[in-house]
Amino acid sequence: MDCPVISRHSKNWPNGACCSLVLWSTKVIRAKVLLNPLPCRSTGDDDVAIKILFCGICHSDLHSIKNEWGNAIYPIIPGHEIAGVVTEVGKNVTKFKAGDRVGVGCMVNSCQACDQCSSGFENNCPGMIPTYNSVDHDGTITYGGYSDSVVVNERFVVRFPDGMPLDKGAPMLCAGITVYSPMKYHGLNIPGKHVGVLGLGGLGHVAVKFAKAFGMKVTVISSSPGKREEALGRLGADAFVVSKNADEMKAAMGTVDGIINTVSANMPLAPLMGLLKPTGKMVMVGLPEKPLEIPPFNLIMGNKTLAGSCIGGMRDTQEMLDLAAKHGVTADVEVIGADYVNTAMERLAKADVRYRFVIDIGNTLNKDSTAASQ
Repeated sequence: MDCPVISRHSKNWPNGACCSLVLWSTKVIRAKVLLNPLPCRSTGDDDVAIKILFCGICHSDLHSIKNEWGNAIYPIIPGHEIAGVVTEVGKNVTKFKAGDRVGVGCMVNSCQACDQCSSGFENNCPGMIPTYNSVDHDGTITYGGYSDSVVVNERFVVRFPDGMPLDKGAPMLCAGITVYSPMKYHGLNIPGKHVGVLGLGGLGHVAVKFAKAFGMKVTVISSSPGKREEALGRLGADAFVVSKNADEMKAAMGTVDGIINTVSANMPLAPLMGLLKPTGKMVMVGLPEKPLEIPPFNLIMGNKTLAGSCIGGMRDTQEMLDLAAKHGVTADVEVIGADYVNTAMERLAKADVRYRFVIDIGNTLNKDSTAASQ
């Protein structure tokens, strides 16, 4: 299937419109310059205005622009791994000031009043608003980070620690919190414990890094034998198991305390549950398109748990960034220009990236848009 093409907006718009990379429909095959502006919201009393410098490309962006989840609101400005600097704050904002290095992750609003919000788990709020391709509480459409600016409620902005590069830090706002949160809340952050990381991609490689920072033993489980050297040599995993190799799977049976499942492809779960020790847990963070299939017997015997985890709250996201900076954990990225986004999407669909594309918004978006409009 051809990947939809994201088109460049012109920068020369009135009324504060953003310069953005926009997907207009799944039928677009070649990009062309479109001068129709999508408005940026003004900075409210509780808001932080941000000049975007980098934005990571998440696999969710690809799912969304291809409407694989059936919920696309076109035109879409994707991007929920946003890193930049504050340009303006509302009068009620106390945590940030102009010039601060900040980020915005997978959500930009919630009800801010329910038990989940009050407990710091805005990600579990029934009224949680994703960063893009969603309708906010005021009826406006949310647009993401493939743009030169964004305005976000202070509560949903995090601070990048000193020393963390913004390009390598941007993917942590999705990939980082997506693996950090389940590791924290499912006891997979305890030194000496043994965790399996299923899939060595944008999420999996960060999970390996966090697990080693926690002092855990790490086994990478992958269908790709060619990733063995990368996992063991460069990322520091302790063991590598090829999921399609019956002998390797048999040897690893009953050895891990938990598994972080980062894979978005459908695959049999029963053999993987067999890798768990009694009372072990597999936590799903990937999103396969089809329903899961697993015999109840594989859960009941050994008192095993199959769970899910959806990103994390704002308090945990800031905690994750601070801990990552302390231990030198960042994403491995390939920085690209705005004019390369369509090619990057095609490569991402083929898993041809190590391990996250990051768009250099600050240096290339306005330049490419101006050139394209001339």
